[in-house]
Amino acid sequence: MADVRQVAIHDRDSANPMLVVIGQPKVDPGSVGEHRHRRNMLCWSESGTIALHAGGREWLVPPNRGLWIPAGILHSVEVRQPGGVRVVVFVDDHGPSDWREPTGVAITPLVAELIVHLDENRQRGDLRHHAESLLLGVLEAVPNTVFDVPIPTDDRIRRIADALITNPADPRDLDEWAFAVKAGVRTISRLFTAETGMTSARWRTRVRMRAAVGHLAAGASVGGAARAVGYRKPAAFVETFHRHTGQHPGIYRSG
Repeated sequence: MADVRQVAIHDRDSANPMLVVIGQPKVDPGSVGEHRHRRNMLCWSESGTIALHAGGREWLVPPNRGLWIPAGILHSVEVRQPGGVRVVVFVDDHGPSDWREPTGVAITPLVAELIVHLDENRQRGDLRHHAESLLLGVLEAVPNTVFDVPIPTDDRIRRIADALITNPADPRDLDEWAFAVKAGVRTISRLFTAETGMTSARWRTRVRMRAAVGHLAAGASVGGAARAVGYRKPAAFVETFHRHTGQHPGIYRSG
């Protein structure tokens, strides 16, 4: 990924920028360990898929979605699907003041055009200032129902969580998982709710829906994504996806 930790803001073309855009047409799979940035950032995955780990949660940035990363947040990054990425770096605390944790951002056609314009055009003065102001004014948060998954810390349910994140199609039910980690079913249920804020069933569904987004972004059909995350019938998957996110899974499909 672009190394934005040492960005020389005032080397860019705008004399007093509110933001700068750093674009990379191709980012290969890999990871960057835990680090912080001094400035607020918006990471836009044009065609790749990126995961960000911070504060006991994991956010997914599928193609044509964005993720707001506040200044000072300790996080690590993993590129899971290669593709183009643009990073918007905000100067002097510009940006939504109430976004104090990583936040999914809607990349509408207007937002996308503004980011590309600010990256590729080198006008100075008022024209650039107006474009920067417009971008700041149209940024909109989206629900994190697909983007983020809370990661439990208790060793027993962390083992279950890691296994399901690795293989969302794993068919084992809660009784089988409880036996595998040598704990009671009630204990597992209670811990999931206490540590993730949701039941084990809802947490598992979120993991499956999020994994499905990654498969769709990589070009899988809706039916293929459904099978990859453990659904035998695509119709059941589509119904669950829509109920969970309010969207049809097809909108995440690459191509």
